[in-house]
Amino acid sequence: QVQLVESGGGLVQAGGSLSLSCAVSGSAISFNAMGWYRQAPGKQRELVGLTSGGVTNYADSVKGRFTISRDNAKSTVYLQMNSLKPDDTAVYYCKMSTWSGYEYWGQGTQVTVSS
Repeated sequence: QVQLVESGGGLVQAGGSLSLSCAVSGSAISFNAMGWYRQAPGKQRELVGLTSGGVTNYADSVKGRFTISRDNAKSTVYLQMNSLKPDDTAVYYCKMSTWSGYEYWGQGTQVTVSS
């Protein structure tokens, strides 16, 4: 059974940095797109950034502060978050899509930025 296992997250002061990772367990599936979403309390889940085909796109709210990278050999995607703001507080989810379009989601990890 394919599972995406997230790690990282936690509590950080505004202006600080955090790093998240998301690794695949239970399968050697090859993935096309890998990315991160987040959901703040009372808000809809939103895209943070997505990497596919060597191109990475970011939400305007995180451009220049967040960086997504991936290690295809390890089936792992990373999210480096710098200059964090209280508005970045949310549960962060990774998502991976296979070449056939099937999607897998991580369990979510809490990121809290204090002012």
